[in-house]
Amino acid sequence: MLARMGLDPGAGIVLRRTQEGLLLRSAAQPLTKVYLEPTTDCNLRCRTCMRSSWSEPGGSMDLGLVRKVLEDLGRLPRMPELSFWGFGEPLLHPDILEMIRLAKQAGARTELVTNGLLLNRSAADRLLALGLDKLVVSIDGVSPESHGQTRTGADLEAVRKNVTYLNAARLFAGLERPEIGIEFVLMRRNLSDLPNLPELARSLGASFVIVTNVLPYTEELKDEILYGMSAAEWPRSARRFGDSPEVRLPRLDIREGTREALTGFLVNAGSFGAPSAAPADLEAWCPFVWEGKTAIAWNGDVAPCVALLHSYTSFVLGRQKSIRRWAVGNVGREDLIEIWNKPEYREFRRRLASFDFAPCIHCDCEMAEANEEDCFGSPFPTCGDCLWARGVILCP
Repeated sequence: MLARMGLDPGAGIVLRRTQEGLLLRSAAQPLTKVYLEPTTDCNLRCRTCMRSSWSEPGGSMDLGLVRKVLEDLGRLPRMPELSFWGFGEPLLHPDILEMIRLAKQAGARTELVTNGLLLNRSAADRLLALGLDKLVVSIDGVSPESHGQTRTGADLEAVRKNVTYLNAARLFAGLERPEIGIEFVLMRRNLSDLPNLPELARSLGASFVIVTNVLPYTEELKDEILYGMSAAEWPRSARRFGDSPEVRLPRLDIREGTREALTGFLVNAGSFGAPSAAPADLEAWCPFVWEGKTAIAWNGDVAPCVALLHSYTSFVLGRQKSIRRWAVGNVGREDLIEIWNKPEYREFRRRLASFDFAPCIHCDCEMAEANEEDCFGSPFPTCGDCLWARGVILCP
């Protein structure tokens, strides 16, 4: 076990108490997953997208950059998983299938997150042939009307048709991959759709459902949230029961307006809760750091998480907050492993592992208006009211 964990004599360890017992891991968490942003272009105008509140120039990742990333990662003892996902539609990139082919050739598990509109038969057949491991489809309504209200320009029936074909072709070929999942952004306007989400997932052959709360990037959506500081901490995942999809739920306010929809969802999902692996002695828990993840923007900039890939404005519990992106390095000019091991990046991961930040989520002072500094003296970037770290926002 020590060898598997990479714990040589003198190595540092992290020991934490969780709901399941004691969690033991190496203090030098290995890199396990890399989010690659193929493009910031998109064929939809979703109200819930970060692109609604940024002023950055967009672009698409060069294929040579992907080759460079894979070359750097190839020196690790174990190839990390690659997730082709970002603030754009990956299937719009003309080289996305070649990117996946190169990643599979390098021995990586691969994941693609898509809105499903461009997942035509040709693309589906190619993804099956390439051996894509996981396909996550973003769907925010169980009817064409509710889905279209959030995702302007979306066509739920086209998405159904595309995913159904891929699933049927997968079964006909006797393949287990890709595993299909659904990501659902929950807010007041689609709360009534929640109980019917498990049936939609089953009809598409999905084996898991990720329900995440909305993070408002515009003032229009700040009253759509279903969470507050009284939000209940649900298990981070629920075990699968029979042929029902595995479900992941965020923190939610359990009250008269949400209880019925949530109960209907759990009854129809047929799942039951699993204990959370989150450390019980921490107020917040960063999944990106604890699980060894990093993110790379379309231009090669490396960020600790998807929340720091770009600069944008959001509303945290109704309070406007400006987020400045943090590029630890750029893989076009530097080695990715060397970036991962930079002293400032290692120190930031150490701070996040113990979540040594001011509890900005409980405060509305002027320091909480940006991620520049906090009243504990934490330098940029500060994460005191990060909703990912509090289980409110979930990512694939």
